[in-house]
Amino acid sequence: MIYYIDCTTSTNDDARGEEFVHMDVVWAGSQSAGRGQRGHSWHSREGDNLTFSVVLTPSFLPVVEQFMLSEVVALALTDALAEYGIECRIKWTNDIYVGDNKIAGVLIEQSLSGDKIARTIVGIGLNVNQRTFPDDLPNPTSMVRECGRESDRREVLECFLKHLESWYARLERGEKEAVESTYRERMYHLDEEHTYALASGERFRATIRGVRPMGHLCLEHADGVVREYAFKEVEFVLRAKDA
Repeated sequence: MIYYIDCTTSTNDDARGEEFVHMDVVWAGSQSAGRGQRGHSWHSREGDNLTFSVVLTPSFLPVVEQFMLSEVVALALTDALAEYGIECRIKWTNDIYVGDNKIAGVLIEQSLSGDKIARTIVGIGLNVNQRTFPDDLPNPTSMVRECGRESDRREVLECFLKHLESWYARLERGEKEAVESTYRERMYHLDEEHTYALASGERFRATIRGVRPMGHLCLEHADGVVREYAFKEVEFVLRAKDA
């Protein structure tokens, strides 16, 4: 069921309500306190884009494999955008890029029960019909920029949900290898050397070789050693800022 709200602080906060069940969607016309990854806010012009949260109850999935939910969501977004003629890549962990520009972001929040996942809130911001963005955003893009025409936001949302249900069903059936391999194939800068930054600010060049089931990014350094990095331990340096 899709529940539409004109304005709210955060759809992820709203979706925590017990009245919302598996695959319910809380969609807001605007958010006053939308959150992104790494503590960032999410900018979205009212009436132009999609800002929504999906409730999942993946009790079948062990906590140690929770990153697979990020993979499923990212794959569903790339499949949905492909239906509109937009080829995307997944920038670890789950930003969606067209070329070197960001078209969507995902924030996933989990509630655990022992070694299982009791409830997952998937918050998504997808730029649909916004043509201009604030200058302080480094690399935004949108569906209208990429395909040259405006799209019906509800149709885009329903297209995404169709793909999400399909990928989620595959995960529930145990098709984990297919999920992981497809995610890897669609990774931004896979097998390409790129600049990264540690939390300390130190920069280095490395090549993405894949991602672990727990979500750790595998980077091959110049010395040939592959090291693993958890979320917030390392981040991409955008090309415009490359050393």
